[in-house]
Amino acid sequence: MSNTPLVVERILNAPVKAVWEALTDNEKLKQWYFPLPAFEARTGFEFSFTAGSDEQKYVHLCKVTAVEPLKKLSYSWRYQGYTGNSEVTWELFPEGNKTRLVLTHTGIHTFPATAAFAEKNFSDGWNHIVGISLPEFLAK
Repeated sequence: MSNTPLVVERILNAPVKAVWEALTDNEKLKQWYFPLPAFEARTGFEFSFTAGSDEQKYVHLCKVTAVEPLKKLSYSWRYQGYTGNSEVTWELFPEGNKTRLVLTHTGIHTFPATAAFAEKNFSDGWNHIVGISLPEFLAK
């Protein structure tokens, strides 16, 4: 597995404020992202959630590491019971009435070298979330 960051970039048909709210308002997050019991866009805030396939669920352990309102949100991303630690960063850039979103996931190579943690799974997942789930939510 390479240590090159995974980067997914999309132009979203919504202003930065709407995208920021989708990323930081837990009631909105639950509609397109993961069912987070709690979330606050506050440095140091810790949150967790369970996701995965019917055969295998993973507890995701995350901690907000950076918040720049309307611009950037970062958090650590690791798995309970597994080695490795990564970081997910969402960056927003206004482009008229639209928003260029750049998602960067670093540290994927630190996870166990198993099929479950294959880079393709992260790529497929983030492309689905950023390319389908979030735009569909914003279109409502």
